[in-house]
Amino acid sequence: MVLISAAVTTKNGKTIVSRQFVEMTKARIEGLLAAFPKLMSTGKQHTFVETDSVRYVYQPLEKLYMLLITTKASNILEDLETLRLFARVIPEYCKSMEESEIADNAFNLIFAFDEIVALGYRESVNLAQIRTFVEMDSHEERVFQAVRFTQEREAKNKMREKAKELQRQRMEANKKGGAKSPNFGSGYGNNSSNFTPTANVGDSANYVPEPVKPSYMPSKPSAGSGAMKLGGKVRDVDSFVDQLKEEGETVASNVKVDTKIAPIIPQAANTELVHLRQEEKLNVRVGRDGGVQHFELHGLVTLHIKDEKWGRIRVQLENEDSRGIQLQTHPNVDKDLFRTHGQIGLKIPIKPFPLNTDVGVLKWRLQSHDETALPISINCWPSENGENGCDVNIEYELEQTDLELNDVQINIPLPMGCSPIVNECDGQYTHESRRNTLVWSLPLVDASSKSGSMEFSAPSSTPSDFFPLRVSFTSKTSYAKIKVIDVLLVEDESPVKHSVDTVFSTENYEVV
Repeated sequence: MVLISAAVTTKNGKTIVSRQFVEMTKARIEGLLAAFPKLMSTGKQHTFVETDSVRYVYQPLEKLYMLLITTKASNILEDLETLRLFARVIPEYCKSMEESEIADNAFNLIFAFDEIVALGYRESVNLAQIRTFVEMDSHEERVFQAVRFTQEREAKNKMREKAKELQRQRMEANKKGGAKSPNFGSGYGNNSSNFTPTANVGDSANYVPEPVKPSYMPSKPSAGSGAMKLGGKVRDVDSFVDQLKEEGETVASNVKVDTKIAPIIPQAANTELVHLRQEEKLNVRVGRDGGVQHFELHGLVTLHIKDEKWGRIRVQLENEDSRGIQLQTHPNVDKDLFRTHGQIGLKIPIKPFPLNTDVGVLKWRLQSHDETALPISINCWPSENGENGCDVNIEYELEQTDLELNDVQINIPLPMGCSPIVNECDGQYTHESRRNTLVWSLPLVDASSKSGSMEFSAPSSTPSDFFPLRVSFTSKTSYAKIKVIDVLLVEDESPVKHSVDTVFSTENYEVV
């Protein structure tokens, strides 16, 4: 087939969105689109009309038309199948079939159209692949953004520390005889060799920055000195920042210099001063007839310390997994210590972990093509019932009985305009007509409720309409048998009070 153009038009002939797939002048395509409503006639049952040069294939969408313009030599059956895929794409990006909604999401629709047709020929893609290609979610981009945010935050903290250091040096010099600090007049001048606001971005997900060590000892203020008054201190710091601006230094206006000795940092609820977060993301694609096409698990342990006295610690882990999980520690972590004792500690024990920062210390990865690796399996059996519709039986089974899955949702696509009739259901279901989706919800799936089923009928449907199924869930149980056992001080190996948060969830789980 050669597809010339795809467009969404109103029933009055107004074009809302149009995408051309072959070289054509603007006047030519506008003429073809303007001729379409004139060729329509009432009472016709088929959904195509022809002229001497092109064929119009269309499908009504409430008040709109999904229109394809093809050559007359193209295969009409392929044209209709392509038209059906175009019609299913629109509800993915538009909440309603209104003209304003289509116009607001025009660019997303054009991007999706480009994934279906390339140079006038249909691509071998399904709805799930189109959604993935358009979103273009990048794990590397998220890692880069997290590293950049950490670097900016550390740079701001060091800038404030440097400002305090120079201000105190100036105050000490004034007390001793009114002399200026040697480097005060030149801003960051010669002292900038110890100030590193940014760090090189490596391939690690988290960067462990060097702790800020002040190179001075503040002198004890005299009883009658007015320089240590709170109001005077704020004014001095403000004047110092103003002087930096006058000398050409760039100082962020939204950064407030903290004048307290121990700033109060809000703590997350139900977490200790030493908190570890164990997070796992699962990506799965399973064939409708069985077989794992893709299985990938990514795990990450992050450490967050809120008090500097707990900075020099080691984390004791327990690994009982025998499925060949690939483990990787942070470059600053002692690999020999982890290999021999299962402990996470820095290569230089006297150095502390950074404060008030989520530091990734261990990550892992697991790939498999074994169906027994699935946490939960979904079996969907649609069968034609002889009444221009299908009877669908879906069942789930918990494969890993040591897991507890919460908020399990199985999203079943439906043909446009289909109203399913649910005959039997374990759990709850919701029909989202705008998205043409039947959502099967299960609050908890564990060893006591490890299997369940759902049965419904869908008129005007074929077996392929109910794929791909999308599955989502969360769990407080780790998939990998890796656990945080204890946190110990480096000096005497005494235990440290800590908290652990475990999250296992799906990033993408499809039955195609």
